[in-house]
Amino acid sequence: MKTETRKDEIIKTAAKLFKEKGYSAVTMRDLASAMGMKAASLYNHIKSKQQILKEIIITLAEEFTSGLRQIQQSEKSNIKKIEEVVKLHVKIASQNPYGMASLNNDWMHLEEKLDYYLELRTNYEEELREIIAEGVKKDEIIDENIEIMLFSILTTLRSLYSWIPKKEYRNPEKLSQQLSTVLIQGINKN
Repeated sequence: MKTETRKDEIIKTAAKLFKEKGYSAVTMRDLASAMGMKAASLYNHIKSKQQILKEIIITLAEEFTSGLRQIQQSEKSNIKKIEEVVKLHVKIASQNPYGMASLNNDWMHLEEKLDYYLELRTNYEEELREIIAEGVKKDEIIDENIEIMLFSILTTLRSLYSWIPKKEYRNPEKLSQQLSTVLIQGINKN
C-alpha cells in the first residue's frame, strides 16, 4: 500500500472542502487553514487550486476509463459486464466520495485539461452504451431505448458519492449486488 504524502493529504482535504463549499468558494487560504499550515507552505507541495482540481478529476476519470476498459475486454456476458461497472462505481465512490463530488460538480472549472476530461467522459459513456447495445443484440437485455437505460444507470452510479457517506455501508460487495439487482433486474416482482 502506498504511503500517503503531504500532497495526497492536501488533495484529499481540498476535495472535501470543494464538496462542502464548492470549488469556486474555496481559497488556498481556506485549504491551508484546514491543513493547519500557512498558505505559503501549500505552494511547496502544490502549484495552484487548479492543479488540485485537475489531479482529483483526471485521476478519477482515468481510473474509471481503465476499469471499464478491463470490463469491456472480458469474456463475460453483457449483463455481467454491467454488474462489474456497478462494482467499479461503488468501489471508487466508497473510497473517494469527496473526489467524486468534484468529478461530478466541478469538472467545468478545469482549464487546460477540460478537453481531455470531456474526451474520457464521452468515451466512457460510449463504451457503456456499446455494452448495453451488445446485450440487446444478444437478447440478454430488453429491447428498450438504450439512451434511457444508459441515463438511468449512469445517473444512479454518478450520484453514489452523495448517498454512500450518509449510509453506513461497510460492505461494498453487498451494495454492488443490491444496486445491480435493482438497476438490471428492476423492481418488478413478476
